[in-house]
Amino acid sequence: MKELETKIIHINVDEIRSKLLNIKAERVKMENQINNLYDFPDNRLLKEKGYARIRVIEDLLKNETRYYMTTKKLISQEKYKIMEENEVIISNGDIGNDIFLSLGLILKSSIKKSRESYKYKNTLVEIDINDKSFCPFPYIEIETNEENELKEIVQLLGYTMEDTTSKTIYEILKEASNK
Repeated sequence: MKELETKIIHINVDEIRSKLLNIKAERVKMENQINNLYDFPDNRLLKEKGYARIRVIEDLLKNETRYYMTTKKLISQEKYKIMEENEVIISNGDIGNDIFLSLGLILKSSIKKSRESYKYKNTLVEIDINDKSFCPFPYIEIETNEENELKEIVQLLGYTMEDTTSKTIYEILKEASNK
């Protein structure tokens, strides 16, 4: 699956939530996540802006825990970040961990965050609040297959396309630390 993705950083969470509710966006997720990122010892996946991940989701709406095994690969980062994503539900995180380890990957990092997601038409708007030791500010990710919808939701939230970025969170954090 390919998706268009952009971010808006340093957001006011309450303001974004209010605007999403005002445009009748439906809250579809409220969860705590642990994202375990894997790569080969030489970091070849991350160097190419890809990764392998085991995500543990504590779904606060459904009161259940789910596990996902995912690989992502950057296709383009010109106007939007376009990723190829392959994902499967697994019965527990240990199985995914064992598969990645058997392929020669190693656990590189484990990142905790809360995510609240809203659906507007065919677009997903995700409010991410990471553990402050990883990312000290909240941001939104807008994911869609339709460029017009992406532009529409950016405008409805009170932003312009110039306020968005196709950079990865790692690139954003690296730039912030260099300032």
